[in-house]
Amino acid sequence: MNTIKYELRDGVATITFDDPASPVNTMSEQWQADLAEVTAQVVHDQAAIRGLLLTSAKSTFFAGADLKAVMRMRPEDGPRAFREIEAMKGHFRTLETLGRPVVSCLNGSALGGGWEVALVGHYRIAVDDPQIRFGMPEVTLGLIPGGGGITKMTRLLGLVGAQPYILESKLFDPHEALQSGLIHELARDAAAMRAQALAWIEKHASGEAPARHPWDDKNYRMPGGTPGNPKVAGLLAVAPAMLKRKTRGLYPAPECALAAMVEGAQVDFDTALRIESRYLARLLVGPVAKNMINTFFFNLNAVKSGQSRPPVPERYRPQKVGVLGAGMMGSGIACVQASRGVATVLRDVSMEKAEAGRDYTRKATDASIGKGRMTRQEQEELLARITPTDSVQALQGCDLIIEAVFENRELKARVTQEAETMLAAGGVFASNTSTLPISGLAKASSAPERFVGIHFFSPVDKMKLVEIIRGRQTSDDTVARAFDYVQAIGKIPIVVNDSRGFFTSRVFGTFVMEGAAMVGEGIPAPVVEHAGIMAGMPVGPLAVLDETALSLAVHVLDQTRADYRAEGGTYIASPGELLVERMVKEFDRNGRAAGAGFYEYPTEPGAKKYLWPELKNLFEKPGTRWDMPDLQDRLLYRQAIETARCLSERVLTSVHDANVGSIFGIGFPAWTGGALQFIYGMGVDRFCERSGELAQRYGPGFVLTGKVVDAIRSHQPVY
Repeated sequence: MNTIKYELRDGVATITFDDPASPVNTMSEQWQADLAEVTAQVVHDQAAIRGLLLTSAKSTFFAGADLKAVMRMRPEDGPRAFREIEAMKGHFRTLETLGRPVVSCLNGSALGGGWEVALVGHYRIAVDDPQIRFGMPEVTLGLIPGGGGITKMTRLLGLVGAQPYILESKLFDPHEALQSGLIHELARDAAAMRAQALAWIEKHASGEAPARHPWDDKNYRMPGGTPGNPKVAGLLAVAPAMLKRKTRGLYPAPECALAAMVEGAQVDFDTALRIESRYLARLLVGPVAKNMINTFFFNLNAVKSGQSRPPVPERYRPQKVGVLGAGMMGSGIACVQASRGVATVLRDVSMEKAEAGRDYTRKATDASIGKGRMTRQEQEELLARITPTDSVQALQGCDLIIEAVFENRELKARVTQEAETMLAAGGVFASNTSTLPISGLAKASSAPERFVGIHFFSPVDKMKLVEIIRGRQTSDDTVARAFDYVQAIGKIPIVVNDSRGFFTSRVFGTFVMEGAAMVGEGIPAPVVEHAGIMAGMPVGPLAVLDETALSLAVHVLDQTRADYRAEGGTYIASPGELLVERMVKEFDRNGRAAGAGFYEYPTEPGAKKYLWPELKNLFEKPGTRWDMPDLQDRLLYRQAIETARCLSERVLTSVHDANVGSIFGIGFPAWTGGALQFIYGMGVDRFCERSGELAQRYGPGFVLTGKVVDAIRSHQPVY
């Protein structure tokens, strides 16, 4: 055996998981073969065995499934996947029903399949370490806990009690596990854990108390009752509808998990395991799981491990950071920095505005105090890390200064020249622009090699992504510093090259403007919004336009036209941009902040927004034909094509930055795995064919050139 060690000493068989080819233990093909072999050995040695220990030689107990193997599966592999799942669970059952006490010794985290391995033990002991995490996050990757996790957790906690752990992927630490009965005992360290495990085996091997799982007792009753219980039945009657409302039918894993829970609760244990296996096999060979695994595991790990960070050896830790502009964006940046222990100078044109910016943090943390997550003293300590000021001198010695002023090139140039003289030696200056090219803004800097774009998303305290933009003269050291800064404040960094709108704003613009174009074509606004929601976007394109401000979109349009004229060209606005321009300049509909956009915003307490009734009279065209799948595809394909264009132009240089950026930055549907995975998951040829159909009907925004297709193919990941 390569991944499992077996030792039988003094009547105790110790099974140690230790994959020499990996830093963690996974359910690789080799491990599955080794599990079969070690199970056969245990059966062979049964007469000499008084108890079994399941242990790990790694710093964690067990990490779960081999996800690269999942990525290689095809639809025709479904029957094989089912057989492999059933075989693995068959070995688990052999160990569980051998008539010998089995103890799982959890020295570290056990997640996904790792927790299912832990559940093989009749008794589970964990090291008392708050950093350890247990649980089953499979649903977040488009899968379900199919190695016995659903069946066992449902029988341990009941249909209602198990739902957060299965449907919501709730993770828990050893103390929480002890309180819920999922762990039976805590240990000081690994040595103490082994001694406690041996003591439990000694007690149960003597026959004083037979070792078995609760469900293997003939008197077992499911906590809370089965689906036949009136109370449980009442809850289950509405659960599918509530789930469908949340998933919109785009995420099969939660629906399969709920079905496996309910169906399994009505049959015997072994039949429930088989039901669970069938649902998992279906998901393993389906497209959504691959899309989500690709991005939320492989791509996200690539970003977090710094694959887009230039190879600068020294890691940067911000000590004192200045923020210029105490508006919503600047105040949000200051709040996030200070909450991560960074000394922050928040500057605006007046002390009153700067102090109002710091008050944003007070208001944001008041809710945490109310929920018991923060004390008043901790809040005051956080606020003390933010220094509001109207003086540029207060920025003296900052190792990073971020300007977050209005999107105006002249204003940004003025604050850059004024503030960068305050930087500490070797300090970096950053612009939080969302659209203006960094190379142009860097012209105002005396050190363009130390000028970089750091684009936050609003609201800063809730949005995880930060887009780092490398200008033409930005040095590797500056990009690396920006990357380290973003990670230091708990955000997810992606790195892109300079262009108008960079990556996220450019692609986001195609989504909202495609929606606006549909309104201009005479399609009812409610239909347009519904198409966005049904495609999986968080909200419809018109609602997003209102939130980001129609007036800002028109300002960007005017700036783009001026820039083109300055370069001797003419910018041709898209139909969507022209419609938004009419909304602002003709009808004075500037967006939510102004109280009027595509939606009306009643001021009465509790009143909800609603689409502006005049949209119907102004833009709807009776008899206009529309097809919902076409509308949904237009909204998704337009973004995916623009992302692919960014890749071909080297605005993007990696698939992982594209996928992670599109999901966390602009809300591209998670079921797709991101804007490029949407293409790869569908198949490049099929995507190109559909894009051609859309281009014929809806214009050049959907045209894929040979250069773009070549870029898509050359970056396609292989597992």
